[in-house]
Amino acid sequence: MSGRGRRKSNVAGDSSPQVGTSSSRTGRQVKRKAQDDSDAPEGKRYRKCEKAGCSATYPICFASATDRCAGNGYTSRWYHLSAGEHFCNECFEYFYRSYKDGYDIYTNWKRQWTSNGKSEASIKAFIADQKIPYWVQCTRPNCGKWRQLSKDMDITLELQQRYVCGMTATGIKSEKDLCSTPEDSRVELTREYHWLETLILPPLLKRSPAAPFLTEYYPDGVGLSPTSAPPPTQRGGKSKVNGSKGAEDSDDEDHVPNIPGLCPYFQPFYQPNENGKALCIRPDVMEYDEVQEFPEFGREQTLYLALRNLTIALWTLNCKEFLTPQKCAGHVIVRGLVRIRCVQELERIVCFLTRKGLINTGLLKDPPGGALLPKDFDAGTVVVIGAGPSGLAAARQLHNFGTKVIVLEAQDRVGGRVWDDHSLGSCVGRGAQIVNGCINNPVALMCEQAGLKMRKMTDRCELFEESGEAAESSMDKRTDFHFNAMLDAVAEWRKDQDNTQDVPLGTKLAEMHKSFVKETGLTFTEAETRLMQFHIGNLEYACGSDLKQVSSVNWDQNEMFAQFAGDHTLIGDGYGILLQKLSEGLDIRLNQEVTHIDYTGEEIVIKTKSGEYKGSKVLVTLPLAVLQKNVVDFKPPLPDKKLKAIQSLGAGLIEKVGLKFPSRFWDSRVQGADFFGHIPPTEDKRGQFGVFYDMTPSSKLAVLMTVVSGEAAHHISKLKDEEVIDLCMKALRGMFPGQKVPDPIGYFVTHWRTHPYAQMAYSFVKVGSTGEAYDTIAEDIDQKVFFAGEATNRHFPQTVTGAYLSGVREASKIVEQPLS
Repeated sequence: MSGRGRRKSNVAGDSSPQVGTSSSRTGRQVKRKAQDDSDAPEGKRYRKCEKAGCSATYPICFASATDRCAGNGYTSRWYHLSAGEHFCNECFEYFYRSYKDGYDIYTNWKRQWTSNGKSEASIKAFIADQKIPYWVQCTRPNCGKWRQLSKDMDITLELQQRYVCGMTATGIKSEKDLCSTPEDSRVELTREYHWLETLILPPLLKRSPAAPFLTEYYPDGVGLSPTSAPPPTQRGGKSKVNGSKGAEDSDDEDHVPNIPGLCPYFQPFYQPNENGKALCIRPDVMEYDEVQEFPEFGREQTLYLALRNLTIALWTLNCKEFLTPQKCAGHVIVRGLVRIRCVQELERIVCFLTRKGLINTGLLKDPPGGALLPKDFDAGTVVVIGAGPSGLAAARQLHNFGTKVIVLEAQDRVGGRVWDDHSLGSCVGRGAQIVNGCINNPVALMCEQAGLKMRKMTDRCELFEESGEAAESSMDKRTDFHFNAMLDAVAEWRKDQDNTQDVPLGTKLAEMHKSFVKETGLTFTEAETRLMQFHIGNLEYACGSDLKQVSSVNWDQNEMFAQFAGDHTLIGDGYGILLQKLSEGLDIRLNQEVTHIDYTGEEIVIKTKSGEYKGSKVLVTLPLAVLQKNVVDFKPPLPDKKLKAIQSLGAGLIEKVGLKFPSRFWDSRVQGADFFGHIPPTEDKRGQFGVFYDMTPSSKLAVLMTVVSGEAAHHISKLKDEEVIDLCMKALRGMFPGQKVPDPIGYFVTHWRTHPYAQMAYSFVKVGSTGEAYDTIAEDIDQKVFFAGEATNRHFPQTVTGAYLSGVREASKIVEQPLS
């Protein structure tokens, strides 16, 4: 008998000094009968790993589960886990054979694995999940070496934060400085690009922060270990197919994760069989741009999904602080050398998700180290034209990335078409103030970061005639049903149409209504006809235009994309606070009206009425109406394709009226509702003050805001403010007869049509145009001139959210494209 001593070798896969372990090597030193092998060192017999491509000439057992473990000696078969990690046949038999002590341990694990997961509960999976050691990095600034923990040491966030070379299971640090001990040679192997190809099993994380979000999925289908998932009884025990719950369990309800303290609007992951929601990520598959960025994970995606899901979950749980790879690394709990590679990959993944605006976005400023991205993404000096939501979003992103940004704004304030008015004693938005669909909406994210409350708006809307009569509930429902049926009929008709057959939406609706009346023989009363005019006016409010100009084929082209779901809310304190916070710390030059943009040379020259600026790239966020009127001279001129797209969209218009009263006279008829509707007495008055919003429902203040849309918006723009107020008060007094409706003690009327730097409200698709125009306007020119704004966002036009996201999109494009 001879003691099997430790060999010293530089061959990959050999043993090397380990620090912080209970013995001098991973495998237990055992005495076994020597067997002759003339080719083996020192006359001892060894066996290579038979896995093709494995570089371990003399493997070591990392399981070390039994006294008969081969350690670093001979075994009849080596089981490959990765280049540098194996376990011997003796340890395999210890768990595999029913008469061995390890069999019950394995079968108990297998029972849990198969009840939660979908992958094979093999001995290899068991060893990887339960037996091979953890690796942890020394926290000393001048060290940072990776060390293998002893078998009796579990890995925790606290341990990682204080671990130093030589630390024992009891947390006692060695009196000797063991940081000088060389790092295990296998660690360097993990840094090689092709090392992942040697992994026999994908890493599955334990105790991941993503787990509570993904209880409806098989854990091992989304990068999680089935042994760290809750049992099926705690997950509802639902049937799962292909990584998710079975189709028979499908329903229309959202599966909102029950996580204490989490904002209910934060739902970053799609749940199985769930309808499309904007800015949702599938946790079980990589998105297209992720595959393009990380092609090495295209075939085996588990590692990437595990780390991406973890990162997104951590950001969702705390969006008020920057998320760094170091913060993420502490939550990567997985055994084996693959943990080292996971921590390395986090650098790239966090960088990618940051660049795309999925994390580290919103109102955060002053990132750690001064920049979120490496210097490789420096875009030089970027000049942003316009300090509205899109311009500020791009500037904030670029500034946090580490890029120098200058923002030029023609007005004496930031915000663009976001303009809050406080003259009535309460915040009333002259522009945007409502958030349509809060789930995953970046506006909801920024409100959470700023501590702003959003007031959920109820669906109740009582409708009143100018004669004072309230619309009967049954008649309202019938008319609303008929109106939506007409829209459905238009949707069915357009399936076989193209742009050359496009007609105005108003014309097509009238045609469908006439056809319905003819086919059914039904008649509409005068009251029902007036109520139909209310619904048409409401649609004109949504489109921002008289329906005579709106495309019947493509008016709602954005509905083919996932939209924001959830509550419609009103920001009581206004969007302005968010934009002010977005602008903090940025280099913004007010009163700088841009007149010329010359991008003929390597350096772009931007001229204003009072100065000149230069940059390597320029982002244009001018409103569509301003672009249509060629207010800014581009040299060379914009491409014909872009000019045609700019003209093909419509510059929509709505106006607003704010009113302050000495008393809340409407409370006598309207209670518990956030708004009430005004039924137009005639078709030519459609759109005049169609909806009145109660801006102060929970206070004694009496402030209303109403909107004017369609043809009426163009009509009142020609009137004096006093004349507009007289028309509005006539409508209100007709709606509330039998009581004294006081004169307003304060008011305002907007004039977006004549505003020199807006000249519109929001865009719409004109007759003969398509949604592709939005994409064309968004295209950059020679990777030098970029465009953002609501009229460049095909998915979410007409909204502050769409404008903001277009700015985030362009910031990502700008840093991804190298300087020419």
